[in-house]
Order: sequence, then structure tokens, then C-alpha cells
Amino acid sequence: MAGTSTQPSKQMDILRFATAGSVDDGKSTLIGRLLYDSKSIFEDQLEAVERTSADRGEDYTNLALLTDGLRAEREQGITIDVAYRYFATPRRKFIIADTPGHIQYTRNMVTGASTADLAIILVDARKGILEQSRRHAFLTTLLKVPHLVVAVNKMDLVGYDRETYERITDEFTAFASKLEVTDLTFIPISALHGDNVVERSPNMPWYAGSSLLHHLEHVHIASDRNLIDVRFPVQYVIRPYKSTDPELHDYRGYAGQVAGGVLKPGDEVVHLPSGLTTTITHIDGPNGPVEEAYAPMSVTLRLADELDISRGDMIARPNNRPEVAQDLDAMVCWMTPDRPLSPRTKLVIKHTTRTARAMVKDLHYRFDVNTLHRDEEATSLELNEIGRISLRVTQPLFVDDYGRNRLTGGFILIDEATNNTVGAGMILGTK
Repeated sequence: MAGTSTQPSKQMDILRFATAGSVDDGKSTLIGRLLYDSKSIFEDQLEAVERTSADRGEDYTNLALLTDGLRAEREQGITIDVAYRYFATPRRKFIIADTPGHIQYTRNMVTGASTADLAIILVDARKGILEQSRRHAFLTTLLKVPHLVVAVNKMDLVGYDRETYERITDEFTAFASKLEVTDLTFIPISALHGDNVVERSPNMPWYAGSSLLHHLEHVHIASDRNLIDVRFPVQYVIRPYKSTDPELHDYRGYAGQVAGGVLKPGDEVVHLPSGLTTTITHIDGPNGPVEEAYAPMSVTLRLADELDISRGDMIARPNNRPEVAQDLDAMVCWMTPDRPLSPRTKLVIKHTTRTARAMVKDLHYRFDVNTLHRDEEATSLELNEIGRISLRVTQPLFVDDYGRNRLTGGFILIDEATNNTVGAGMILGTK
């Protein structure tokens, strides 16, 4: 093609962000506006949204319909499931998790935010900070999402009033001072009209900051990833099946997703739980050999020695190993209405690629998400409640504190009888 550069294109990084907030704060409309104004939707998608908007008697194009894909969501005008959308600008690629605002779907918000680099909490300018806004802010900091943006939405409905915006920012700042927030940004927007979403708005000349998209494009995320502690949970052992290629007869690879650190051929590594050391000979990516692997790349490692390695094992550095533990101190968000979490509850724990049985030894306290006070008299956790527990696991897990590594410090709890996910936890330490 004429004008095509022969220079290799720079690989763009990916920003994963989640939207959160209370019901009807405009999360789906905001994402629809981002997709529409960044020209990331197809004409037939826009035509379908325009047609549906007209059928519903709306005199405007309802961009929320771009993400509310479930029929139940469109009928109720709410988000139920986590909707993932993808778009890109010349500067960066984006993966969006549009999470529900209803309290009964808080578990889906935890799912969307658990892998996010940034969270956008929307606040309705007319309503201010609500309980669900506080709950989601607390959860995003509990999940160690590095960057937090508070988007004060529907500014058009309060006449783009500066005092309203500043009152909300003051209230949220006071609440956030009790949380572990590393990066907090406020942006006044109108998702419906596009004010300060992609372009700066002339309707709010008093606001001196950048637009939301500009902030998303420029927020620095490279230093958020743990590139020091090598952690490679083995997901699958690859052996070619009846290969006719003689070079593949002795192929044995260990596939998984890098959870931390940087791996290169020639590196000395240790296998856990055996404690045996070996050397990486090759690293195979989806498109062939690679010179190095780092989180969150999915690769296959080939090792110099034939060790007994299986799913759930861990590869690390000989002098930088995760803790090997069966007794865990953790914060957990309980996600099921079917039964409360209480001491002596038996569950299945899934940590990285390892699955084991577990029992709750003790419930130390329950958090009040509004006051952030600890209720040490609590005897159980109900749906969406958060508390600190002690767990006993039937086999050793290879763990780090959640604050150091979100992948090796996080886990989910599963009901043995139904196989449903009933809790999400963050490891605070071991015993």
C-alpha cells in the first residue's frame, strides 16, 4: 500500500478499566459515548441503536444500548451482567468492564474490577455520594485498583454548576481519606451530551483538567505491574499428540499466564512444591518463540530438566519464592444470598491454577462500608458483606500478599454442592 511505513509499529499498551457506581448514574451511557465519539462502533450497530431508541419512544439516540446487550437489561434499563467492550485510539487500546450498579449484582462489580488498572466511579450530580458509590469505592481500593477516577455525571441537569461539583468532590475526598487510594482524579461530565468525555467542554470553563478520554490515554500504568517477583502458575502440561515432526517427539512444555516478574531463556528457576531448580531453555508464545515473558502474557516454558510438574504447581526464582501456606488471613467479599459465611463453613478455594478444599476457621470482623468501622461482634457475613477471616486449606498454596501481587494474592471461594462462586478473597498474610 502506498504510504505504508516499513518501520515496525510500536506495540500499544492496554488499559483495563471498570465502571462502577449506583443505579442510573449513567455508566452504560458513558461507555456508549466513549465508543461513539472515538468512532469505535460500526454503522449497523449505530443504526440498530437508533432504531431501538425510536421504538422505545426516545427522542435521542440512547447510547447505553450499545452495552446493555441482554434483553432483560434493555427492558429494565439497567445493567445486570458485566459487559466487556473493546476500543482503541492512536495512543492506547482499552478493555472496558461495564459493571452493574444494583446492590444484588455487587459480585459482578467485583469480577469486573479485579483485573482493572483503573476504575471510573460515576456519581449523579443531582444525588451526590450514595451508599453504593461508597461501597464501590471501598471495593476498588480493597481490590487494589491502582487508579481511581470519580466522574461527576449529569452536570447538564444541574446547569453545569461548579458549587455542586465541588461539594461532591469535597465529600468524596473526605471519604477517600479513610481508604488506601494511590491516585484519585475528579472529572465533571455529561455522558448524554458528551461534555468532557472525549473533548473538553465549553459549558464548564471553570474546570481546568483534561477530558476523560485524554486522562485514560495518558495515565501511567507500566509501573503498576510487579516485574520483580517471578511467579508462573502452571496451567497445563503440553505434550504433542502423535506428532510426525521428529523435533516434537521430546517436546514438553508448561503453559500458563505469567503472574509476575520477567522470564527469559537461560534463567534459573525453582519448581514448587518440589524445590528442585532448573533452567528455562525456551519460551514459546502464541506466534512462536519469544525472548522474554512478563505479566500478563500467556506463554509455554520449556525447561532443561524433566521434572514432575503438573497443573497447580508454581515456577519462581530460587531466591525469591512465594510463601507456601495452608493457613491464610484474608479479606473476603461474600457473594451469595443462599447461605451466610460463618466459622466452620466448608468450601472449595481456587487460587491461581490450584484448587483445594478449605474451611473457615474464624471471622474476625465485618466492615461497615459507610463508616468503615469494624464490627468485631459479627458472627456471619451475608450477601455483599465484607469481612476478615482465617482459612485452613487442605494442601499448600503458593501465595503473596494481595498488595504485592493481585494474581497470587487473590482467590475465589466455591460452593462444593452447587459449584457456584460464592466469595472473592484477598490474602493479607499467612500463619
